[in-house]
Amino acid sequence: MTWFKLTRPEIPLPSGMSCLLLVKLLCVKNGHGTAGACRQNRQESFEQAPMYVAVMTYLGYGIVTLFGYVRDFLRAVGLEKCHVAQERDEQKDFVPLYQDFENFYTRNLYMRVRDNWNRPICSLPGPVFDLMERVSDDYNWTFRLTGRTIHNVINVGSYNYLGFAENNADFLKTVADTTCQFGVGVCSTRQEMGNLSIHEELEKLVANFLGVESSMTFGMGFATNSMNIPALVGKGCLILSDELNHTSLILGARLSGATIRVFKHNNMHSLEKMLREAVCSGQTRTHRPWKKILIIVEGIYSMEGSVVRLPEIIALKKKYKAYLYLDEAHSIGAVGPSGRGVTELFDVDPTDVDVMMGTFTKSFGASGGYIAGKKELVDYLRSHSHSAVYASAMSPPVTEQIIRALKCLMGKDGSTEGIRRIRQLAENSRYFRARLKEMGFIIYGSDDSPVVPILLYMPGKVVAFAREMLDRRIGVVVVGFPATPITEARARFCLSAAHTRDMLNQVLHHLNEVGDRLCLKFSRRKYSSWPDLCEETDFELDS
Repeated sequence: MTWFKLTRPEIPLPSGMSCLLLVKLLCVKNGHGTAGACRQNRQESFEQAPMYVAVMTYLGYGIVTLFGYVRDFLRAVGLEKCHVAQERDEQKDFVPLYQDFENFYTRNLYMRVRDNWNRPICSLPGPVFDLMERVSDDYNWTFRLTGRTIHNVINVGSYNYLGFAENNADFLKTVADTTCQFGVGVCSTRQEMGNLSIHEELEKLVANFLGVESSMTFGMGFATNSMNIPALVGKGCLILSDELNHTSLILGARLSGATIRVFKHNNMHSLEKMLREAVCSGQTRTHRPWKKILIIVEGIYSMEGSVVRLPEIIALKKKYKAYLYLDEAHSIGAVGPSGRGVTELFDVDPTDVDVMMGTFTKSFGASGGYIAGKKELVDYLRSHSHSAVYASAMSPPVTEQIIRALKCLMGKDGSTEGIRRIRQLAENSRYFRARLKEMGFIIYGSDDSPVVPILLYMPGKVVAFAREMLDRRIGVVVVGFPATPITEARARFCLSAAHTRDMLNQVLHHLNEVGDRLCLKFSRRKYSSWPDLCEETDFELDS
């Protein structure tokens, strides 16, 4: 394979002016495209909380940890029943199967609030769903269903960005016909007996949608990252990974055997410093040139709601002759005028991204993932990717659902429904974010992102927030340590084109009340409800 061969730059590395400054100069020069990209970057918000919030957060975790040690002592002396898995007495001389200290957080902190996660639903996970009520008689160690159903809970936690998680009989007719024709599974890999005509149709459609030469699909989104990265890089290669990359990217990087270096989130100075050092110094000890340098980033980061600074990363990638792996799991279908992701949002050429990855589990109401790019890349992965060689082919009805959604977005179904959904999602995202800012919540991310994190910080407030919102029939997702930094626990809202303005207003009304009741409005900034009357580029030359 010659497509992924790294050579040293033939020109001397420039000093002084960085790529970041070059991109900013282009912003002033161009009328759209890169200028729009720069405006996009400045619209992201990462407001810091007051100091007392951080102090109270650490204090809260300290108190809970202290009580955890007390309870562990009570369990050890037999005063409190121990529900956790333990080694049997006859195996006490064996290597421990259960790490007692490592499970401290799970049994003493997570177990106290476990009722806020893994809640069972019993309906379509659309803009509203039905929830099965459950209670615990032993402080969340076990649960039992009460038989009661909580109806019409507004769903602001699912990745149903374009509302394709639906049961409209007219829309799903082709999916039903495909199920009758091909069944629900093929029971084979695509290299053996599992390659269907609809699989090839889907791959051609994905490549056409993205504007690249070729693509291939996989039955599992997580494995699309974790099993394909090891096929692209290995020992003697260097991976530069954003510090907030998804677990699937981290696992794939670790399985590859390549050297991994982590740069600060969306920080171009940190990335350029690592690229310059990698090109100038080469490998550790031997100082030989790296076989490949691969930059791995996401389109939209699912915990921050931030958007990748794609034009600047592409500029750095070209400057230092590296390769770019872009994970568009949360951005494909969700951003861009026609839903083609961050490449369209920033008006950059898709061919500038060497490896385009995405999933069908968010915007398309299905499952699985894809890798797209040059034909040589895709042909290489068909024979070298573990997912392609060993995994079962994508389910036929799932494949047809993705085809249906793509044709809807591309207008090939003869309607404008796809564009309407994309525009509705963008409108909902901006409206919801603007209202939260007016209320005084600290939120992270870009105005264009449908992922909206509200910072809650303190562990006690996280639990109270989730329970209070469910009492008001609002289904939310709360996230804390270790999924986030210990001082940045949050509630993550995922907006959908299927959300009506009345639904959003209802959620905002309850958020306003709960925010006042739990004292969650930490923002010190003042936001106006009036739209901006001028473009930011009007003032760029004055600075």
